[in-house]
Amino acid sequence: MTFDDPSLRQRGRASIDFLGQLLMARAPVRKQIAIDLAQAGVSADTLPDDIDAGVAAYEGALAGSDAFHAMELIADWHYRRYGAIVTDAFEEIEPALAGEIAALETGTASLTLDPDFKPPAYWKGVDFHRTEGGWDGHAHMGYIHGELIHKKLVNVLSDTGIFKQRGVAAARAPKDQYARILDMGCSSGHYTTMLAQTYPQAKITGVELSARMLEHAHRTANLKGYDWDLYQCAAEDTPFADASFDLVTSYILLHEMPASAIEAMFVEAFRLLEPGGDMVMSDVPRYADMDRLAIVKADRDARDGGEPHWRSAAKLDVAALARSIGFDAVTTTEAYPYSVIATKPQ
Repeated sequence: MTFDDPSLRQRGRASIDFLGQLLMARAPVRKQIAIDLAQAGVSADTLPDDIDAGVAAYEGALAGSDAFHAMELIADWHYRRYGAIVTDAFEEIEPALAGEIAALETGTASLTLDPDFKPPAYWKGVDFHRTEGGWDGHAHMGYIHGELIHKKLVNVLSDTGIFKQRGVAAARAPKDQYARILDMGCSSGHYTTMLAQTYPQAKITGVELSARMLEHAHRTANLKGYDWDLYQCAAEDTPFADASFDLVTSYILLHEMPASAIEAMFVEAFRLLEPGGDMVMSDVPRYADMDRLAIVKADRDARDGGEPHWRSAAKLDVAALARSIGFDAVTTTEAYPYSVIATKPQ
């Protein structure tokens, strides 16, 4: 049994494998849905511009599709059950991990939790990804998501692998080296790890709302010998001085925030960067770059999958936002993950 590569018990391993196989089994169902949709005369060209009207037209066209209803059942069951299934798998091995988890409470990294922390309204009480109790709903939610859900389920289902995606995003920063990096919304530390590997000379600081995710990131850093400084605070309201960093970055955070919070986060990034410093924010594709059918599918998936701020974020022109705040050399990428890259003027 090892902290970052745990050996699951037979029941837990089989249950997680079943989740993965169930999701992979959706491929032929999706093909039939596409056929049924075409036969109903619905396409990106025929759907209305209004997203809600488009969703209604899409669902109405598929009301008689057995494949569509099968997909809805699969998706709903998965969203309702995956968290409990993976939590059960963790609790089977928790006694064997307890010693190593305790040992990693101390080490090279620092962790600062705020006992009086008041989370922002957009985050408080929200079960993101339909995770029961939210990101702090279990004493080891950071481990459950970081080591089991992400590594043993999501990573297996990804075409390129979640760590390769994070590595690609980290390497998009304009310079080859940075001295002081801030990871906004560091979660359980996966992207932070890729930043550390990409810029090994940099001092890395991470901020995150969830105490449980921060605890896991802290243990991960101690395991790997990284000297990260981790703080519990909102990305849009940090305690750091002006010009504290030469790279401020995030990965898959923006869609967890409403547009107003994203704007405040970009303003904070501008404040925290030294002149000439860079910002790289990577997230899901913008709706402006998608056709109407793709938007409808993405919006429905977000709605059903526990992403209350997805539409607000996906509709936001983050490149224009960055320019309005004062960034220059603003560019974006087309390949997933979508990134906006910008520099604070000298």
